Amino acid sequence: MDRKSRFTIVRYASLEEMKADEYQYWQQQPVHKRMDAVEEITREAYGLKDSSPNVSRLQRTLSHIKR
Repeated sequence: MDRKSRFTIVRYASLEEMKADEYQYWQQQPVHKRMDAVEEITREAYGLKDSSPNVSRLQRTLSHIKR
């Protein structure tokens, strides 16, 4: 398969037109595919931050004092 047939290139006249097309694309995707994309983006963001999403954090201590 040659390179031209593998990739589709679309040129937009404006940023608003591009965003509208992107919004329409994501609205056509099933919910599970959208959620998978969100998960992938989140994992990439944590990777850029150079920390694991399972890092232990400060524990909150809850105290209840009777008056």
